[in-house]
Amino acid sequence: MTEENAPNPIWEIDSTNPDKAGTVRMSLREVLDPEIGLSVIELGLVRQVAERDEELHVEMILTTPFCPYAPALLEMTRTKAEESSSMPTTINVGVELWEPSMMEGGAGAAWGLY
Repeated sequence: MTEENAPNPIWEIDSTNPDKAGTVRMSLREVLDPEIGLSVIELGLVRQVAERDEELHVEMILTTPFCPYAPALLEMTRTKAEESSSMPTTINVGVELWEPSMMEGGAGAAWGLY
């Protein structure tokens, strides 16, 4: 895998359970930001995924602090992660500010950023 195609960011589960990480990542590609039309993976909003105590823990950020779609987007992400991992899943909202450089390679072209 080249650096350009590498998952951004690398999740803890990528090291501990790469098969499950791939399954979760693929399912989260179906969760689209309704305003932007790109997935939470393409946007780089899912910052961490880890397995602990037989649960999946997801840390996610939003494109804007007061995103009107936040509750729905967080719940869709939690549901997809839970379904694909077959594990109870929690979502924590991180405080990191989103910026376009967090987008997956090539995704920014849709916005005319690259």
